[in-house]
This record gives sequence, C-alpha cells and structure tokens, in this order.
Amino acid sequence: MKFNNLLWEISDDILTITINRADKLNALNGETILEIKDAFTEARTVEHLKGIILTGAGEKAFVAGADISEFQELDTQQAKTLAQRGHDIFFLIEHTSIPVIAVVNGFALGGGCELSMACHMRIATANAKFGQPEVNLGIIAGYGGTQRLIQYIGKAKALELHLTADMIDAPTALNLGLVNYVEADKDAAIEKAKSIIQKIGTKGPVAVAKVIECTNAYYKDGVDGFDYEVNAFASLFRTEDVKEGVSAFLEKRKPAFKGK
Repeated sequence: MKFNNLLWEISDDILTITINRADKLNALNGETILEIKDAFTEARTVEHLKGIILTGAGEKAFVAGADISEFQELDTQQAKTLAQRGHDIFFLIEHTSIPVIAVVNGFALGGGCELSMACHMRIATANAKFGQPEVNLGIIAGYGGTQRLIQYIGKAKALELHLTADMIDAPTALNLGLVNYVEADKDAAIEKAKSIIQKIGTKGPVAVAKVIECTNAYYKDGVDGFDYEVNAFASLFRTEDVKEGVSAFLEKRKPAFKGK
C-alpha cells in the first residue's frame, strides 16, 4: 500500500501502520484520516494477519490532535459531516476482528487521544501525554472522545479531563486504566505490542474475533450483551477450530487452528 501520510509495513504477520507527519506532530488532517480508513479497510483483505500496531512517526507525538487549520471555515453541516466521518472511521478500527494496539509515543491529544481509544489496547512510552483539550478552542471532542474515555476511566475522571483540558502523563494513564502498559521508549513499546499480538495469534482466530465482537456489543444501545454472548458462543460450535481446540486439549498437544 502507498500513502502520502502513512507508512505500511508487514512483518511476521503483523501490520504496523505509522502516521507519518512528524513535522506536524502527526496531526490528523482530512487526507490522513481518510488514509487511515483505507489502511484499515485494506488490512481486512490481508490473509493470515495476526494483528495491527498503530503508531506515530518520530518521538514527540503519536497524534497531537486534529489539524485545527481545517476548522476555521466550517459551518454547522460541515462540522457534522467531519465528526461523523471520524466516528465511522474509528468504529472501523474498533470493530476490526484482529487485535489493534496503539503504541502511543509522545502526545496523544484531542483526535489523537480519541484515535488511541478506538484501538483495542494502548501501550504508552514513558514520555506519552494524553488529553482532550478541545474546550480550550470552544469545542468538544468530536471523534467519540466523550463516549470512549468514560468507558476506560469512569465518569468523574473523564469529565475532569474533558472540562479542565488537563494532560495526564503515562503513569497516570496506566493508573486510571487508559493504557495497558508503559514502556521506556518506542522500541520497547513496539516489542511489547508484538509480543501480545504473537501470543493472541496462537489462539483460535474465530474465537478472538468473537471476543472483540462481544466486548463491543456491551456498549451498543439496545443490545443485550449477555444474550449476544450466548449466541456467539453457540455459533463457534459450527467451526473446525472448536473440534481442533478440544481435541488438542484432551490429547495434551498444541492446537493447529485454521481460522474456520
């Protein structure tokens, strides 16, 4: 895949997508966010992919926010279109059937924080900073930030961060449950993400997809997540992977899952 603002690399069945606008602190302009959509859409067609790592170029920023220069002339309808597009793309990431891990190096502010939260897990570098500073501009988070932050850290702390526009450092983000791990630097964070994906890659691929699907169902309006789980559990018994997994367990050997 060729992009103007992203780097795409597959190694050992792991796709690394790097937002490559280091001179702009990897800010999300219109072209970049559409390229993210294209990258995740294309990733769904890649066979045997175990997971995706999403990170930012350089050491200063994962994504320092949206490109605010593009907000200057927006009217109400254009702003709604912009926000809806961001929601659609971030839902695409969230509903990816293989693990997506954000390696947050440096600033993850505004749209950058929202982008990281659309991923299934977050691994931060020691210099990472998270925040939703939109109220400083007289606006609010528009890419799902008011909804996802509360899922990770609870209502009171989410309101505090949105209303004060304060940034938090990596240890605080870890303590609050916003990130899974904090590593010393980007290289260590990438290696940690790869090790998690490789471990998940030894499990039943259909089951992994169903775990992600059921977990997302918890947050869907009008969906009974428990009932959803019952049906997902039952559906797996049509797969060859269940037969293989049960047989391997009883025979005390490693399973050879085929993802079907």
